[in-house]
Amino acid sequence: MTPMLAVLSATHVILVAAVVILLFGAQKIPELMRSLGSGIGEFKKGLRDGEQALLRESATLAPQVPETTTSPKSE
Repeated sequence: MTPMLAVLSATHVILVAAVVILLFGAQKIPELMRSLGSGIGEFKKGLRDGEQALLRESATLAPQVPETTTSPKSE
């Protein structure tokens, strides 16, 4: 399967940019990008926080494995 960006050509990108400008207007695009960037930042922060909480929880709940001695060799 080919990556999605490999399928897009320069013409496709220009066409999508033109449609976005027509829909939102040139004045709203910076605000839209700012909110998108802050949303991505919050998402990454949530992922980090969740990962750290999971690591803390797994460290406290890790089963205590008793030390095992070597098993006798069967001859």
